[in-house]
Amino acid sequence: MTEDQPLPEGHHILVEAEEFDDFGGWTLDSQFEAEMGSSYLLAHGLGVPVADATTTIDVDAAGTYRVWVRAKDWVPSHHPGRFAVSFDGERLPVELGANGQDWGWEHVGRIDLASGPTRIALTDLTGFDGRCDALYLTTGDVEPLNGIDPETRSWRRRLRGLPHEPVDGGTFDLVVAGGGVTGSAAALAAGRLGLTVALIQNRPVLGGNASNEIGLTPRGETGPLVEALSARHEDGDLAALDLLRAEPTVSVFLEHQIFDVARTGDRIASIDARDARSGRETRFHGAIFIDCTGTAILGLLAGAETMFGYESRAEFDEPLAPENRVESHHGNTVFFRTRQADQPTDFPDVPWAVDVAKDYANLGGQLERPGIDNAPGPVAGPARTPDPSIRRRMLSPLTHFWEYGHDLDPYTDAEHIRDHLLRAVYGTFSNVKTLEPETYANLALDWVGHVPGQGEFRRYKGPYVLTENDIREHTRFDDTVAWNSGAFCLHYPGHEMYDFRLRDWKWDTRDDIPFEVPFRCLYSADVDNLMMAGKHISVTHIAGSVTKFMGNGGQHAIATAAAAKVCLEHDATPAQVLVNYLEELQETVTKLSGSVGHPAGLPR
Repeated sequence: MTEDQPLPEGHHILVEAEEFDDFGGWTLDSQFEAEMGSSYLLAHGLGVPVADATTTIDVDAAGTYRVWVRAKDWVPSHHPGRFAVSFDGERLPVELGANGQDWGWEHVGRIDLASGPTRIALTDLTGFDGRCDALYLTTGDVEPLNGIDPETRSWRRRLRGLPHEPVDGGTFDLVVAGGGVTGSAAALAAGRLGLTVALIQNRPVLGGNASNEIGLTPRGETGPLVEALSARHEDGDLAALDLLRAEPTVSVFLEHQIFDVARTGDRIASIDARDARSGRETRFHGAIFIDCTGTAILGLLAGAETMFGYESRAEFDEPLAPENRVESHHGNTVFFRTRQADQPTDFPDVPWAVDVAKDYANLGGQLERPGIDNAPGPVAGPARTPDPSIRRRMLSPLTHFWEYGHDLDPYTDAEHIRDHLLRAVYGTFSNVKTLEPETYANLALDWVGHVPGQGEFRRYKGPYVLTENDIREHTRFDDTVAWNSGAFCLHYPGHEMYDFRLRDWKWDTRDDIPFEVPFRCLYSADVDNLMMAGKHISVTHIAGSVTKFMGNGGQHAIATAAAAKVCLEHDATPAQVLVNYLEELQETVTKLSGSVGHPAGLPR
């Protein structure tokens, strides 16, 4: 169906769940839009049914409407995420999320609707992550389109009355993709240099893995700018948004998912982003682009060369590299917290979760609060006397030991990875309470994140690829624009019994002295106006295990913001800046952070 084709005969109403008037206890989940086609509402009640989500629609024409609901049965063998739909208090008989199917439309019956306002409610039946994408009401016989292809997107736009083409979002000196610590640092540094900046972030908050959705503390080389934006309010949220809104030339666009890029020759001309709540698409033009997403999304959409997986030892002669190339990556982690309630608390039977957790009964590795991770937790049964053959380091209560997805595609399997980790946490919690019911009668789940801490994705290929040996040997570069610090942090999956736990972990502090990052690692080798900062700069997997730290990414961000300023002043590409204006770039970085020079001059 193209934009100019008429809709099938009859009356049609598409109600996107993310546009409900009142989410009740449901949560907007927009992180998997690229793989399943939309934002959706998630009933994330930790085993306690959440309050109804409600909305009122205006029915133009009275009639008998067929009702379809797009939902997902996220554990098909057990159906833990069931919910019901009501119209003006009349509940339809079908329980959604129980048909054994992945995302798809389910016909739930017919209903007579009068013209005028009609109230719709989503009623969670379990508290275990039921999910609703949309409702489709039609007096016709044509089934709704299911997918993420252009035809389906066109169909949704037409039913919602949205423009066919993205609306103009403006032209900026700099467009920053991704609003984690790295992207926030790039936008803040560029704003302080006087550039007009659009910061495009796909979450409702800034900070990425440091945000109050996840809660890690930036590590590596931080410095005053990163420390200022990552300071926390009482609710755990970062100061980043306040600081950016105080910059008159910086515009922040939250909950906007980038989905397309337009190129003119070897340059990016614009990017398109979709608002998670309204579905409205906006086009942002820019002179310079910095990718701080961690996923290399701009490069993938623009056709830039990227790298993935563990390079073999022979490729770069790295001592920590595996003998043979491995198509794997660091996985994702779901963070959680338990508490002791004032009275006994029940927890439902969760055989679908214990299937994953098996007999695991150690709730160590909690997030005590945003910024305080690696906390201990309740332990029950045999887990109190762990297997002596297990390495002592793997008995530490570290949050990232809960990790999954290393061998799955982080772009297309992200929802499955998150869901598997939810099952691991729920199942482990159930095991602890079941094994020692008297000891843990009052134990309750206080919080389980529905947004996982993200691991590793693709990395850009720049003119230079930083390696383990460069870091160990402190290679000196004429084009150094940042200093990074920290240990090689390598995760090894493949636990014999529990696939959601690491088998081993290496924390190699080397000599614990900061090392240099050259400018050639911070811009694309084949897209002229595209730079990058954060975990996906031009590094090997081994080198990336230390440059990935959020504080380190902040230093890349400051350097690329400075480079954007120099590029604009001289109408130059980053490659031309390297050749003709390197000293000016390094001076600009020094003014922003003081980081170009000897490590002793770094802010610590």
